[in-house]
Amino acid sequence: MSDTEGSPSRRDLEWPSHVSVGRPFTRNRPLQWLVGAYVLVWIWSGVAPIDRSTWVLENMLVVGLVLVLLVVHRRFRFSTFSNLSIFCFLLLHAVGSHYTYSAVPIGDWVRDAFELSRNHYDRFVHFAFGLLVAYPLREITLRSVHARGIWSYLGPLMATLALSSVYEIIEWVAARASDPAVGIAYVGAQGDIWDGQKDMTLAFAGACIAMAACALYRRLGGREPYLLLEA
Repeated sequence: MSDTEGSPSRRDLEWPSHVSVGRPFTRNRPLQWLVGAYVLVWIWSGVAPIDRSTWVLENMLVVGLVLVLLVVHRRFRFSTFSNLSIFCFLLLHAVGSHYTYSAVPIGDWVRDAFELSRNHYDRFVHFAFGLLVAYPLREITLRSVHARGIWSYLGPLMATLALSSVYEIIEWVAARASDPAVGIAYVGAQGDIWDGQKDMTLAFAGACIAMAACALYRRLGGREPYLLLEA
């Protein structure tokens, strides 16, 4: 349907010229607060963790991610919405690294309350990875790759699945290279031989939900979620 005279086009709704998306860190107060809050949580996670060696392994990827975000920030700045999504995922990961994923207290409580066979906190975080990281990947797909239509949804889904599989490979390599006890705690399979496949499936399911919610929001609101928290 063509736009009527004086009404905003679909492209204007998605990329309005008056909205500044992704401000520099020095002028981005929400991002400063998120970084400050995460640093405090990260310091807490490193104070007397359940297993220091496992904590180090868990946080090696976090350090790598932070370095990538710092390098990328010069050329591509995420919206506040995407930054908040990444922050929430990193918080969940920090909790898991402090207690080790198979011994997070809330996971033990859920296991005992519902008479489950294992602590499922690690499975929850893998699901959260897809749910929370898929949208930042979509923002990259829209604003940098300039994908449109179905590809702007399929791209983040495939990227989430690829990143999840790469993580499982890194987990396996790190577990083989480290002390056996540390490797077992790091992988957190808890005796499940299909742990890696289930983790990737949950990440993909989370990403599918995120993209479905995004599509619904765009259909109802006419604009991208990354504009929600921008001024």
